[in-house]
Amino acid sequence: MADRLTAINVTRGVRLTQCGRIADNPWTKLIGLLRDRTLEFGDGMWLKPCNSIHSFGMHFAFDAIFLDKKLRVVHLVIEMKPWRISRMVFSARSVLEVPAGMIRQSATELGDQFEMQREKIKP
Repeated sequence: MADRLTAINVTRGVRLTQCGRIADNPWTKLIGLLRDRTLEFGDGMWLKPCNSIHSFGMHFAFDAIFLDKKLRVVHLVIEMKPWRISRMVFSARSVLEVPAGMIRQSATELGDQFEMQREKIKP
């Protein structure tokens, strides 16, 4: 069974993902979004633990939201293009990757509080 992720910016009252995925082991973190050709509205990936990301081999730009252990936003990367690497964010414990433009669309800012809801789904 897999998990489906709903990521909510509680501060803004906005849902950023409703069918997101979770990468929480070495294999899923290694693959990440590499198999995807696009990232559709409502999709995303929550990498944990994680405090730095890259977009080597990616086919599209995406937004990245770095979260601390209490799921507060500590760093934002708007429209990370393919073949880039982020800085290491020492206070981050996880990163939520969402479609490009979602940070602006959701008005997400540093300090915002997130909530992650996991739902078990059958493959």
